[in-house]
Amino acid sequence: MRFLFFSALYGWFSLACAQPVTELWSRGYAVIPTPQKVKLEPADIDLDGTWTVSAPGVSPAHIALRSLENDLREFHALRLVSPKPAARPIVLSIRPGAVSVPGEAAVAAQAYRIQLSNARIEIIGNSDQGLFYGVQTFLQLVKPAAGGRALKLPAGMIEDWPDLQLRFLHWDTKNHQDRMETLKRYLDWTARFKANVIGFELGDKFEFPSLPDVGAPGAFTTAQMQELTAYARERFIQLVPVIQAPSHLLYVLKHPRYAHLKADGNNYQACLCDEETYKVIFKMYDDVVKATPGVDYVFASTDEIYYASTGEKCPKPDSADLRSRLWAEFTKRAADYLQSKNRRTLAWLEYPLLAKHLDMIPSSVIDGVIGEDDYLPVERKKGMRQLGYVSTQGSEFLFPDYLPLDRELREQAAVAGEDDPIEFERGFESGRIQSLAHSLRTGRFRQGNPIGAFGAAWDDSGIHNEIFWLGWSTAASYAWNPAAPSAAQHTAEFMRVYYGPDGSAGMIDIYRAMQRQARAWQRTWDRVVSRTRGPGYGNSDGKGMGTARYDQTLPAPALPDERTLEMKPRYGRAAHLRQAILRLPENDALLHSLQEALGRTGRNRYNLEVMLTLTQFIRHHWVLLTGMAEAERTLEQAHAKAVAKQPEQALRLVANVHRQIRQIEQEGAASFRDLTAVYEKSQYPKGRSFGGKQYVFMLDDTKDHWAARTADLSYMYAPEKSIGLDKWRQQLRRVAAAYAEANNTRLPADLSTEN
Repeated sequence: MRFLFFSALYGWFSLACAQPVTELWSRGYAVIPTPQKVKLEPADIDLDGTWTVSAPGVSPAHIALRSLENDLREFHALRLVSPKPAARPIVLSIRPGAVSVPGEAAVAAQAYRIQLSNARIEIIGNSDQGLFYGVQTFLQLVKPAAGGRALKLPAGMIEDWPDLQLRFLHWDTKNHQDRMETLKRYLDWTARFKANVIGFELGDKFEFPSLPDVGAPGAFTTAQMQELTAYARERFIQLVPVIQAPSHLLYVLKHPRYAHLKADGNNYQACLCDEETYKVIFKMYDDVVKATPGVDYVFASTDEIYYASTGEKCPKPDSADLRSRLWAEFTKRAADYLQSKNRRTLAWLEYPLLAKHLDMIPSSVIDGVIGEDDYLPVERKKGMRQLGYVSTQGSEFLFPDYLPLDRELREQAAVAGEDDPIEFERGFESGRIQSLAHSLRTGRFRQGNPIGAFGAAWDDSGIHNEIFWLGWSTAASYAWNPAAPSAAQHTAEFMRVYYGPDGSAGMIDIYRAMQRQARAWQRTWDRVVSRTRGPGYGNSDGKGMGTARYDQTLPAPALPDERTLEMKPRYGRAAHLRQAILRLPENDALLHSLQEALGRTGRNRYNLEVMLTLTQFIRHHWVLLTGMAEAERTLEQAHAKAVAKQPEQALRLVANVHRQIRQIEQEGAASFRDLTAVYEKSQYPKGRSFGGKQYVFMLDDTKDHWAARTADLSYMYAPEKSIGLDKWRQQLRRVAAAYAEANNTRLPADLSTEN
């Protein structure tokens, strides 16, 4: 499901749809999303302490008032004066119908108007939500004047409303668990970008009181989820549970109590022909409904149900028709059950569903992906609604391909062929931001009756959530206003809004360098059939198909012959080494740029800290590659000394290599420790034990996601560990000892003891 959206875009590479700069941006004002109607006057307005806030009829505790005061203070060090006759007023009010919006009432309620003049500013919402959104736009409009000694606003009028009622951002926690304070900060920024739904994919990071085995140690409690739900709702955000079931169900089926529900012994999916499967899933629904009071929806997932008719209890013979009917029956029963709990169902309508079985599915179900073109005529007839599905990343590790790919990286992907896991990315040479914008303007969902959009951010590759904000802001922006701006302008505006006026300089170059570094890092590992994990159950084509598991690794340096010290280098002319030599100085420059950005930005500094630790982590990879090549060159020198009958000098060179490789190992371990420490500032330790409960780790029988290969974060360090440099050093010591004995020469101290 998660990549279907992109098929319509494959081959669409141009930066296309050249769009004029918006009126606000042409004046230097950054607002995300771009407002629908803007009419500016030539003059700017000074915003200073002579202004006061007036909010007749609005509660003093209203989130719009609190966010206005808090963000002006936090981002601009501005405190407005207490009301007095001489002060210029900023008037906040709620007036239903103030902004006329054709169409649905739920969309019109989110509308607002801002009128700005030197004597008076008015922010008028059609509802509480509209007022809140008007305040968010007003706050983004505030900018320092030239020289930074005053704050400016444009004079004029803005009227604004969303194109789509529901604007989802996706929190996927299958492979990590964010801290409570992290999620509240994310909700604050979600509100600033006017997204109003979180698709919270819980996995085992919720306690599920009805299934106490399932919740991971330290999983969110019902009380914590209720706290987050209330915090979100105050900001007009619905925290919608996403329950992966009956597939992607390892987090349940790995526990002995539920193992008998596996479809054909496959822990990826529960058997749809076993009534107990329904009982277990519906208990999960009960738990999350209780944990999210006041929310209108549950996302029942139905994601990638490859084996709908698999299991001893399923009818025979198997057929495409049977798989589709069982899929549709599950979705109908899930929707009916959730309707009884006053929740509307969202689901990924996709394979193996056949269009003819859409009639089995209640018309209230919202289609989150539109898996096939022939679904749309039936959905239109039934009056079903749809989401526009977009994804901020695919198979990328460490950092998404947000921006247009460099020519060199495009050519690398083209040469790599179908076995390259990044081959798919060749369809995104224009970058994901451009692709997201294009899809939300013209995607297949526009042919239906769309109700919203879903900005996915999958946890499959373990990309840190801090890295997703550019993608999330893009999904929110074009779901609100698909007409504007250009992808390039949105990217520039994001840097201004998210990092602040002082922190935005050079950030696009930083993102571009991060992207280059991450792609080069990913492509300078050899992809080999796993030596530590056995074959899987199958893939979307069926059992026994595509079962090979792959790992990232590299060979250790060549070992010299123990008699002659002769060896054949592996790294001297390797393409990986050429990349390392190219990327190392680029990495150094990126580190300097990130440090400078950390020093000047006043917003989201932790986001930069995550990128900094990732850059340092990647840098070690270049040191590793160049270090192994240098080790081989030194061993060649040792061989030359051996040929010259200079065994002591030869062994000293071997000892130098031993020390060098040991240092590389130590630096690699330190780099991983530093990365873990930074990640755990915002996340709980992955795979932690808590309250006397041990985390249960098991590999998925079908999926082979990078971030799910280890219980902790060590999947990131596993490629280097798989080289076996510690074992290689032991072998090098044995070679040196044999050579020393054969040449009646004392072994250097570094080689004479285990270290």
